[in-house]
Amino acid sequence: MIDIGPETLDRTIKQLVDSGEASIEEAYAIFAGYGLIIEIDARHLEREDGQIALVTLVSLASRIFHGGVYVEGCEAKPLLVPLPLGATVKDAVIACGGRTDHAPDDAPRIRIGSASTRCGLFHIRTVFDGWRAGIVPVDYADTLSDAARPPAMPLAPVLAASLAVAEAFEHVRTKAPTVGHFTVGMSLWAPHERNWLTAADDAPALSILPEKLWLIGLGHVGQAYLWCLGLLPYEPSAPLQLVLQDTDVIGPSTPSTSILSCPSMVGRRKTREMAGWAERRGFRTSIIERLFDAGVHLSSTDPSVAFCGLDNSPGRRALDKVGFGLVIETGLGSRHDDFRSLRMHTLPGRRTADEIWKDTPPADAEHIPDEYKRLRSAGVLDQCGMTTLAGKAVGAAFVGCGAAALAVSELLRFLHGGQLHESIDLDLRAVDHRTVSGSTTDLTTFNPGFVLARSSGQL
Repeated sequence: MIDIGPETLDRTIKQLVDSGEASIEEAYAIFAGYGLIIEIDARHLEREDGQIALVTLVSLASRIFHGGVYVEGCEAKPLLVPLPLGATVKDAVIACGGRTDHAPDDAPRIRIGSASTRCGLFHIRTVFDGWRAGIVPVDYADTLSDAARPPAMPLAPVLAASLAVAEAFEHVRTKAPTVGHFTVGMSLWAPHERNWLTAADDAPALSILPEKLWLIGLGHVGQAYLWCLGLLPYEPSAPLQLVLQDTDVIGPSTPSTSILSCPSMVGRRKTREMAGWAERRGFRTSIIERLFDAGVHLSSTDPSVAFCGLDNSPGRRALDKVGFGLVIETGLGSRHDDFRSLRMHTLPGRRTADEIWKDTPPADAEHIPDEYKRLRSAGVLDQCGMTTLAGKAVGAAFVGCGAAALAVSELLRFLHGGQLHESIDLDLRAVDHRTVSGSTTDLTTFNPGFVLARSSGQL
């Protein structure tokens, strides 16, 4: 029995309903038939960046491929990823929702490793090196997958995993013959660079990390920020200090888009669940359970950098009014036809927050999908429930995770003397057509605070 309501409907499954392709019952049945195989070769299984790609793939895919996410090549090797997921890689895979039993023969495949023979219609590989990340056909000969290379910057495999799940989802949704047969990717150090596979990567190794951060909103994007921050190589003696701000509780629909949420957390406050996760990771936290607005005032000891994951204009309009030296904000598309799109902003910029985020009128009855009207006529929903459900965003965890990798990389690049961007727009279905706008704001005197990163190879 499917619980149909504004707080219970899976936000990714909602795409099929809002587009008119299926009823709610039909949409759930379609997703139940989606399965995925993830394979990892032995060399990448023993690398931290390979393991990051694996656990991110499983965490994202398990929220969409309800027919099972099967991992091949997974062994009880020591877990090198600094997340609270267990002692071994196999423990982490299971904790993230994966399976290690026999996989179906006809499921689409994602490989972590070197080029290999194609098995089936959809078979792609994740590739990452330095700050570069992407996906290629499984038999594509690339120069980024040499297991002897230094470890990639931790967010590169996160971006590669996000792109891979996006491509696999496009395959099962459309069955288009071209999906999975082209290279897709970018450099997190130089997002304007189009030749990400072949251009020389002069990006530095991570040497410093942010000391303090304020996270505003702990839903879809906010939890993806935490996932990315948790993968950074912090020394245990110099942990990240976080202020976590949100007012919501985790609802039944939250796990469908939010990478750190699970059904056992439903009904609990996001701040407290995310603080618990962050402290298990080794970070220090404080929480604020009130709406973010212009009434917030920073003290001299508060973080001067904020990551924003709000989905409402009033909160966003306050971002440049409370005293942050730098704000990095990410917004996602919310409709069935644009939910794969994202836009990142940094403040201060050429436009104020008031100029960027203006009020938008609520959806009227003409835009309510027929399925919700049918449920209203059948007495399953009342008028308020129908309108509220229709207004809920369509979303997918792989979009938020890709957006977070981009946003956290923005701060890391700034800390290492690279270009800050005022905005980056992209759609995961057309990554090569992204728009990148450099920032003209002078932040040469701004010191956000930093700590030294753990040296490569240390645990």
